[in-house]
Amino acid sequence: MDQICFQLTGHLNGLIITHVMRLLDALEVTDRDKRLKVARAILYLHHFIQTLFLTCCDTEVDVLHWSRHNVFLLYDMGIFTALLELLSMEIDNNQACSSAVRKPAISLADSTELRVLLSIMYLMVETIRVQTEDERPEWIAAREAFKNELGSPLYNGEPFALLLFTMVTKFCSMNAPHFPMKKVLLLLWKTILFTLGGFEELQELKVRCRERLHLPPLPEDSIKVVRAMRAASPPASAMELIEQQQQQKRGRRSRRPLVKQDSLDTYNERDPFKNDDARDEEEDPEDADSGIEGEVDPLDRDVIIQPPPPPPPLRPPTERVNFPKGLPWAPKVREKDIEHFLETSRNKFIGFTLGSDTETLVGLPRPIHESVKTLKQHKYVSIAEVQIKREEELQQCPLTLGEEEVEETQAEMLYLGMLPNLSQYVIALLKLLLAAAPTSKAKTDSINILADVLPEEMPITVLQSMKLGIDVNRHKEIIVKAISALLLLLLKHFKLNHIYQFEIISQHLVFANCIPLILKFFNQNIMSYISAKNSICVLDFPHCVVHEMPELTAESLEAGDSSQFCWRNLFSCINLLRILNKLTKWKHSRTMMLVVFKSAPILKRALKVKQAMMQLYVLKLLKIQTKYLGRQWRKSNMKTMSAIYQKVRHRLNDDWAYGNDIDARPWDFQAEECALRESIEKFNSRRYDKNKNSDYMPVDNCLQSVLGQRVDLPEDFHYSYEMWLEREVFSQPIQWEGLLQNQ
Repeated sequence: MDQICFQLTGHLNGLIITHVMRLLDALEVTDRDKRLKVARAILYLHHFIQTLFLTCCDTEVDVLHWSRHNVFLLYDMGIFTALLELLSMEIDNNQACSSAVRKPAISLADSTELRVLLSIMYLMVETIRVQTEDERPEWIAAREAFKNELGSPLYNGEPFALLLFTMVTKFCSMNAPHFPMKKVLLLLWKTILFTLGGFEELQELKVRCRERLHLPPLPEDSIKVVRAMRAASPPASAMELIEQQQQQKRGRRSRRPLVKQDSLDTYNERDPFKNDDARDEEEDPEDADSGIEGEVDPLDRDVIIQPPPPPPPLRPPTERVNFPKGLPWAPKVREKDIEHFLETSRNKFIGFTLGSDTETLVGLPRPIHESVKTLKQHKYVSIAEVQIKREEELQQCPLTLGEEEVEETQAEMLYLGMLPNLSQYVIALLKLLLAAAPTSKAKTDSINILADVLPEEMPITVLQSMKLGIDVNRHKEIIVKAISALLLLLLKHFKLNHIYQFEIISQHLVFANCIPLILKFFNQNIMSYISAKNSICVLDFPHCVVHEMPELTAESLEAGDSSQFCWRNLFSCINLLRILNKLTKWKHSRTMMLVVFKSAPILKRALKVKQAMMQLYVLKLLKIQTKYLGRQWRKSNMKTMSAIYQKVRHRLNDDWAYGNDIDARPWDFQAEECALRESIEKFNSRRYDKNKNSDYMPVDNCLQSVLGQRVDLPEDFHYSYEMWLEREVFSQPIQWEGLLQNQ
């Protein structure tokens, strides 16, 4: 059977190559309907082999293997370039755009050809991007070539991603309402992910960049640390605590008072800040199982969203669960923190300061010496600090330091292409995110993101209505997922490439109200959103190819899949939290925006999702604003404060939990943002402005050469030059004394 399949495969490859060459010729016809028919045939080729020979491909693994084989074959035949030309034609099709603008309602039929083209291109990008174990040498070479093509300005003088960004802005400006935005955003996200790299590639780039700048290595691998974290149970609400207290009264009498907030620990973990022996002495056997903290929280009965742990070894019933001691993150200290600490110490003990000198410790007591030593041991210099310092030097000495050598990376080329219309791209993405948010209400003037999901005829049966409802919800979820992942990738890659590239896109996001938009997104029943079941598993690829299609009923649609949470929505929530962290980190004015928009209760509700990574970024956002929330809030949320101590990285002299100096720090949002904007504009002008060194260009002071230069004058100048001389020269008095004084 294997020999027969091998022979059939070789013969079939020759047939497919011949057929693809014919299809390439047919793509160049002028008839739109014929081109659409040919494009559908190419899309079908993605699943061609396994549908003919199901005896050789009867599993989902075989289906995926032959799909990859066909995609690489199509790429070698030059299909992507031909599709790109057709896509450019469809984007510039003014007749289709004007027709869609005049229609009262847009449906799937208005974007048929665009959806077919984008589907083929998405399948090619995603299939070639993903590496598998059965990689062939020619596939590896094709992947690198395709990656360079997508990231280089080979398509109309700009990277492929900019063409998709143009589609997004054109759609949001209501000039092309028939564009299928879900497919455009998915293809844009995967293109950025392919050309720039994902989070693991980012970590490798960061390590290499620190080596190139002669910086110490990273204290830990953040990806591994986050993966090793375990989820914690959420803080209980007031109603749940009252119910627990009533249950205690109905049982036996509890000797512990009612606590304000339940523990964040899923298990009975020891307090790392208490002595183990003292804790054992303080606990009474009755108190351990009768108090509120000893009970299992009702929310703990939910499934923890993390891989299942291995079965615990057998142990006596009375043995407590022991966890490894120590914090997950190494503490960090900035150079500014050491300077501020020494400035305060010198003012206190000596009476004067030495500026930014962090080496001279004369006159300071011994404990200060030990403190400075400890701070320097945990000093961390980021790549951004080096870039900012280098930029300041280039601005101060533009002639002596010479031209900066800018490496032509994929991120650099993308930023250079996005820079002229960066604000339009950011606003368009946030408009789409707002329209797809589950808390947004439909408005008559809002963007219609359902153009590529609504059929021409609305459903008439209950089954059709349920299926359409699932499709609409899934459609919105995919849009949120694509936009959140895209924005996070752009922020992380631009920050690594240069800090001011990151700052300009961050500022555009803040000015476009990204912070309240993300908070609006989380101001919902987050547990319901995480556990949503807006998918039909039997219709997913490759399940639908191998298995027989069962009959869809209203009961089966209502039941959904067997999973208790939706990875797609969880992924989107984590991305949005990470974006919010990046926008507000080390920005006092933006942190105050979190306080003004009352984000603390919204973020606390997000802690109900028992997933370690999501809880980590929620706790980070709570940490930066804790000092501004008041003493009463901190007293009422001590378990959240403990969780921040246990899970979030420590800054050794960060006074985040007390906030003693907040009254002395005014909130001047405009001044901070304007100063940052000025630095960004200087950076862009120095690096990207064509006339950036016009003030320092040599000037010709020779009278003969200046008078000998040819000056282009208007054609009608000789008719009116006498009037010009009279008006501009003869009638103007010459102040000779003033000229002599100016000399």
